[in-house]
Amino acid sequence: MTKALAVDWAKYNINVNAIGPGYIRTELTQPLQDNADFDKWVTARTPLGRWGNPVDIADTAVFLASPASDFITGQVVYVDGGILSSF
Repeated sequence: MTKALAVDWAKYNINVNAIGPGYIRTELTQPLQDNADFDKWVTARTPLGRWGNPVDIADTAVFLASPASDFITGQVVYVDGGILSSF
């Protein structure tokens, strides 16, 4: 959908991108964080060795909303500490 909308909306000078979050420390993921085995798996499997923080997602959103990303469209930016690269 991201790529299709990016192509369709480009003529209106609208960029379309998406953020693919990894394991992020939030209230909703607290039960997973509290599970020692799962927490160990996440930190061991993630190349950066930690859970993400909400600010990691926010900083990416700010970048995508800024002029610094004016020539980026149709992309999914994975904010996952490299976990997808490790499979």
